[in-house]
Amino acid sequence: MEELSKNASESSKRHYVDNCRWIREAGKHQLVVGSQARILYANEQGRKAIALAFNKAIAEGRLKGPVVLSRDHHDVSGTDSPFRETSNIEDGSQFCADMAIQNVIGDSFRGATWVAIHNGGGVGWGEVINGGFGLLLDGSEDAAERAKMMLSWDVLNGIARRSWSGHPLAQETASAAMAAQPKLIITVPHQPPSDQLLDSCFRDS
Repeated sequence: MEELSKNASESSKRHYVDNCRWIREAGKHQLVVGSQARILYANEQGRKAIALAFNKAIAEGRLKGPVVLSRDHHDVSGTDSPFRETSNIEDGSQFCADMAIQNVIGDSFRGATWVAIHNGGGVGWGEVINGGFGLLLDGSEDAAERAKMMLSWDVLNGIARRSWSGHPLAQETASAAMAAQPKLIITVPHQPPSDQLLDSCFRDS
């Protein structure tokens, strides 16, 4: 994590600083059922690094047994709702429940131990579609490869979805991800030269 923070973008750097501090001071935390004990927000590279560190610790016997990684459905790929995480998609497609479905299908093909589609989290039945996963780490090389493939998709699916909708930070993140992974191709949308272009196309002559 410390290494990743050195090359992180300005928009990501503060998250790495928080995460590194959280990990360094984990032994001081009073573990409770809730976010203080179990949730640590990280980007795609950070999540893969954390998963691989857990898997290595299991392989070396520093952890006594397997670990299951998951995430809340309040995540970049996990929630389709115009009232929650996809409310910042402003091209009209925030009403489509496509991203969570694509998310779990992609996770299942890339090594998730299980996936789930559920409805209603946080805003009520019929108002949101959620996608989730569980990923078992057992210290094996196979688990490490599955973690890298699946966690990459789990994050970048949502980044791509937001990038297509015109979200500028998502476009920046998608471009950075492609630069870091030559095999990754995300179609980046072309922005109109002015906000008035579409209006002029439909204006009465």
